[in-house]
Amino acid sequence: MPEKWERLVEVLAADEGWTTAARLSERLGVSDRTVRTYAAQANRGAEPVVLSGPDGYRLDRDAWTRRARARVDARDVATPDGRRARLIRDLADAPDGLDVHEVAAAAHVSESTVEADLGRVRSRLEGTGLSLARDGGTVRLVGPETAVRRLVGALVREEGRRGIRDLSSLREGFAPMDDFRRALLDGLADAGYAANEYALDDVLLHVAIALDRVARDRTLDADDDVVDGAETDPDTRADADAPAPASREATPDDDEPLAALVDELVVREFGVRLPPAELRHLARLIGTRAATRRSGATRAGVLREIVDRISRDWLVELGDDEFIERLALHVDNLAARAAEHSYSRNPLTASIKAAYPLIYDLAVYLASELARLEGITVNDDEIAYLAMHLGAQLERTRARGDVVRIVVVAPQYHDARALLVDRLRGRLGDDVELAVGDATEAGADGAGEPSDADLVVAVLPPREPLPHVVTVSPFPTDDDVERVRNEVARLRRGRRRARLASTLSRTIEPDLFVRGVEGREREDVIRLLGDRLITAGAIDEDYVTGTLERERMSSTAFTDLLAVPHAMAMTASRSAIAIAIDEHPIDWGGAAVHVVALIAFAADGRAEFQAVFDQFVEAFSEPENVRRLVRGAVDYPGLLAELSGIMAS
Repeated sequence: MPEKWERLVEVLAADEGWTTAARLSERLGVSDRTVRTYAAQANRGAEPVVLSGPDGYRLDRDAWTRRARARVDARDVATPDGRRARLIRDLADAPDGLDVHEVAAAAHVSESTVEADLGRVRSRLEGTGLSLARDGGTVRLVGPETAVRRLVGALVREEGRRGIRDLSSLREGFAPMDDFRRALLDGLADAGYAANEYALDDVLLHVAIALDRVARDRTLDADDDVVDGAETDPDTRADADAPAPASREATPDDDEPLAALVDELVVREFGVRLPPAELRHLARLIGTRAATRRSGATRAGVLREIVDRISRDWLVELGDDEFIERLALHVDNLAARAAEHSYSRNPLTASIKAAYPLIYDLAVYLASELARLEGITVNDDEIAYLAMHLGAQLERTRARGDVVRIVVVAPQYHDARALLVDRLRGRLGDDVELAVGDATEAGADGAGEPSDADLVVAVLPPREPLPHVVTVSPFPTDDDVERVRNEVARLRRGRRRARLASTLSRTIEPDLFVRGVEGREREDVIRLLGDRLITAGAIDEDYVTGTLERERMSSTAFTDLLAVPHAMAMTASRSAIAIAIDEHPIDWGGAAVHVVALIAFAADGRAEFQAVFDQFVEAFSEPENVRRLVRGAVDYPGLLAELSGIMAS
């Protein structure tokens, strides 16, 4: 296990800016004082890596990278966890085994310490297909080469998640990958493939491992197949009770162009000729993870049926032929990965869930239908990739949102006013309506804001303050346009939150509010809130069952502190929301949440559901709003008061 202060570094590494001590204490489950202690422990050494200030704490990424690289070897022998990882790598590189006495001497530890480390290694090897064999003082790693490579890859990812190593620092012998990466992307484009750069680093890791193992005369046999199995990586562990995934439909011929490309690039960039089995393995990884064919999809018909249901049930526009073809090609590769429980990692999963909850939920529905109809069972990272496809298509076809009417008030002087309007129109897009007002209405004599305008953009400042006015120069700068854009966004946000406040006041009744869940588990909290909704006549037991099924597919903790469980089908008798608040964190699939809102909507409330879902998550993505609700909502009147205040802010 990592040292306790390393948990602080992990959390800070996931945030771009400053993180408050209160938020860190909640995420780590410790006090503010302990956060300070962790920061002090992390900063022991010549160069501090955790910066502190009025806004909280922030990771100095450059300093942490220098620290990590400088102390890799020292750390490998300084802690049980580091020694275990080093020991596994050395065992993987030593076909004749390691002498326990020599290992102890090299690590400057006792032989009993090495024996304890070997015990930890045995535990780590459980379920990997590998084991330790002992012959006196010599210990060997026994098992297929495929399993060794899976294990090495898992070690790199584990240490990478903790910021200790990256691909280039796993071993000094690994070849630089930058030129190979660029050449591979160019080659994929020329060969008619669409690259997935989010998953490419994982493939490059396999390339590096293959080069390293071949250089050590540890090659794959013709029938070997290396995938990131669930046994080595808990992030991709498949549910033992899940239905068997669809088998891979691609033929060896599909991999031949990619194998030829890899062969050419490896020879050119590294001067190495890989055996055919290695080339086929790497080609298969690229073809299922990092590249998608641009034609020849096999599941277009099934996808069209699913997408049509999504469009009908969720009132969104998705179904054009080009989109279906792209999605079907992606799903073909997804089926191949799922058949091997070899899922692509997505670095954007958490941010997609938090920023686009409705789109992510559409992806969950799509994944559930793929599991039902095709036997394709996937994890959160793969659902996030589906969300990226859906989100891109919705962005292409989205209807106009809340239109903000802007009246531009500027004195007439040659064509200066027309140029001002054209500049604003070109930068603000179609979601605003621009009109020209009389300079006397809001500028020259301050007579007032044009009556039908949501926002006035004026060249001359009004003599009397107006509620919605932005003053710009006759030839607006980028800063001027950005201030107008920000005010438009503020107006839209205010409208949405006003509608949300109205919906919440109607749908959260006194008996649907629970303060404190008394240590219940996630599913028990859902049942508690579901019982309240059943008693209120809003849902039946089937809706609760559907909510639990949805939760098992992917956690509904869309932010660190908020969970929004719900069923996929809108079968409620009437729209209602049951909400539970607890000052103690509730473990929600690994997230420590304090607010749980079980949303139930009837079929005729689909449009309202979309608005509530996205806006509720948006409003409570700000940790301070959640903390405010936890502090103030001690009873039902307090809940309504805090919700009203948060929605108005």
